[in-house]
Amino acid sequence: MKHMKAMILKKICSLKENNTPLEMVDLPLPIPEDNELLVRVSVCGVCHTELDEIEGRTPPSFFPIILGHQIVGNIVEAGKNVKKYVPGDRVGIAWIHSSCGQCRFCKEGNENLCESFRATGRDANGGYAEYTTVPGEFVFPIPASFSDVEAAPLLCAGAIGYRSLRLTAMKDGDNLGLIGFGASAHLVLKMVRFQFPHSKIFVFARKETERIFAKELGAFWAGDIIDIPPEKIHSAIDTTPVWKPIVEGLKHLEKGGRLVINAIRKEEIDKNSLLNLDYPGNLWLEKEIKSVANVTRRDVHEFLELAEKIPLKPEIQEYSLEEANTALMELKAGKIRGAKVLKII
Repeated sequence: MKHMKAMILKKICSLKENNTPLEMVDLPLPIPEDNELLVRVSVCGVCHTELDEIEGRTPPSFFPIILGHQIVGNIVEAGKNVKKYVPGDRVGIAWIHSSCGQCRFCKEGNENLCESFRATGRDANGGYAEYTTVPGEFVFPIPASFSDVEAAPLLCAGAIGYRSLRLTAMKDGDNLGLIGFGASAHLVLKMVRFQFPHSKIFVFARKETERIFAKELGAFWAGDIIDIPPEKIHSAIDTTPVWKPIVEGLKHLEKGGRLVINAIRKEEIDKNSLLNLDYPGNLWLEKEIKSVANVTRRDVHEFLELAEKIPLKPEIQEYSLEEANTALMELKAGKIRGAKVLKII
């Protein structure tokens, strides 16, 4: 029987108490079902959602589990019912692992809201391993202009950023606020500069290094979470893991503005901040808060086309599979410049 190396999570734990939550093991090579593909993983991105899985805010469906949902690799074997792809094809695997395809949400193109939505690396084994399996209808051809390392962050940080930007409903010339400046936000900034060249981008970030990075990429203004920008913003995207930045961000919205929360969970609920969510000061005058839930296949396909057109090249920090715990702990500590990826082969 053939085996593969994988970093597995055996149980939920606190990263304040355990800085090595994943364990390297040898596992039998997965066998694809008739509708699945077996993929040799080349690169897997490291996402903040993995921290939420490890610490139980969006807990995995089973243990032990292989995390990771920004996967690029080559098909090794195709199940007998998969006709679209053949061994050797390079594909990407995103957060959306599968959905039922039959419910009202799926039929309306909102498969991200399907009750049977399954997430890669949470409800099915993911890409922190040498091989993985995935339904043949839920993979994405990778444009030839991107290397494996460049493509991996596009499959989540980029795709969810694209969906978030679409949900802002912003127009060229509108001011956009980016609250938090990690893997997703830095790609959104590049998208906005291409799609909305007359818009100004205002970045709110805790760390001076992040604010400098944002200005290097073309932000009009960059300040701390609590700083007051020189102009009102028409829409904003929050990518932070906590609640307070939302409260602060709402203060800076123009009348009728919309704040989109691009986070699957918040790490902590600051009760003082919740109490300070003042209706006339934060929400009145038709301001809106909208959440983002997962991604659809349409989001990923459309974003990859846009990324190739720009072309959108993410800033990358590379790690080996064995260094997955290091990458995760740096992410937890906010040591971020662009996107982190595990280079498997």
